[in-house]
Amino acid sequence: MAIDTHSETAGKPSGEKKSKRTSPALFYRQVVNELRKVIWPTRKDLITYTAVVLVFVLIMVAIVSGLDALFTEGVLRIFGGS
Repeated sequence: MAIDTHSETAGKPSGEKKSKRTSPALFYRQVVNELRKVIWPTRKDLITYTAVVLVFVLIMVAIVSGLDALFTEGVLRIFGGS
């Protein structure tokens, strides 16, 4: 099912108003058509991606926490904190 997504205003300058809006039914059909093109990950892929993201976030939290502690110690030494 091919859907024509080009409107009559595609070639007009952006300053001019569009004369026609997409109907909700056409919009829904276009959304469904685009979702059919998506390559959805398998369960194994999803678990792998999730694990990679969690490990990366934990590493970044450790780096930021370490830098925060280091800078806090440095500021307290410079400005004579308790």
